[in-house]
Amino acid sequence: MPFELKNKADNQILHSNNLSEKDFNTNKLVENVMEINLPFADAKMQQWYFDGIRLGYSDWHYKNQVEMEWKGDLDMVTLYFNIKGKTTIGNKDFERPYELGKYQHNLFYSQTGAGTLKNDDLHINTFMIQFTKDAFLRVTQDANDVLKRFGDNVMAGKTVALCNNSLYMDINMLTTINAVVNCNYREGLKKMFLLSKSIELLVLQAEAYNSFQNSPARYLKTEYDKERIIYARDYLIRHLDMPPSLFELSRVAGINEYKLKRGFKETFGNTVFGYLSDTRLELAKTDLLEKKKSASEIAFELGYSSVQHFSNAFKKKFGVSPNKVS
Repeated sequence: MPFELKNKADNQILHSNNLSEKDFNTNKLVENVMEINLPFADAKMQQWYFDGIRLGYSDWHYKNQVEMEWKGDLDMVTLYFNIKGKTTIGNKDFERPYELGKYQHNLFYSQTGAGTLKNDDLHINTFMIQFTKDAFLRVTQDANDVLKRFGDNVMAGKTVALCNNSLYMDINMLTTINAVVNCNYREGLKKMFLLSKSIELLVLQAEAYNSFQNSPARYLKTEYDKERIIYARDYLIRHLDMPPSLFELSRVAGINEYKLKRGFKETFGNTVFGYLSDTRLELAKTDLLEKKKSASEIAFELGYSSVQHFSNAFKKKFGVSPNKVS
């Protein structure tokens, strides 16, 4: 049965393809870019697949909220990362729909090849990785207890989600996804790179779940407070060169300083300025690898007090000085 995406309101088929599990098991890396133009939305989608693994990135711009139905016969494990907007995913084998807000992720498996997808915002930006059952069990055979338990459910054909409430993405996940989308390697090297990043994101998801399970009682109780923390994170990233103080950031976000510090650490697994530092250094590493800028240019643009300060911070995080990155 081909994959189909339909508008639930009028049953109109919006998108379809005949990809099967056999197609995803190709030894050769297959890449394509699709643009979808619908009465209620425009989207650009990229996908890469090989050896039972499919990676997909999509950017949807909706004109209004819509609920879509999907169906297919692919028996796959799905890593879902919601980067912008809010998405609600339904499946008849789930006890309830799963909501993924901005910067949230989860891991799903179900043999049921049908469900619903609803946009709760007008701009939805997502990334996903899908493993065939065999590919997932192959890459997780020596994994930790979290993924082994998940794999046991997959082997038994049981519907399962990694976490009842979707988790928040950290800077490492965002950086890894960005590396996939902007990868400039070709053919065999690109296939190796995408495989390594697929496994890396799976590991990061398992570690995020471990951290969530081992964390104390949740501090943020309301959706408003969670939204304010997300806003604070976005504001911080927009002002990397001249970051605000904690007091300024709390005022901009509309929450007190104590709640900002506690809530940020709970949501993103790092302090405000630890997150800021990691983001700066990850951006710096990308620029150095792509030979876009010199170390002095990067240090100046990212607001470091000196090239030496930048070099010391870079070496502490990555184990090498900026001039050794190639």
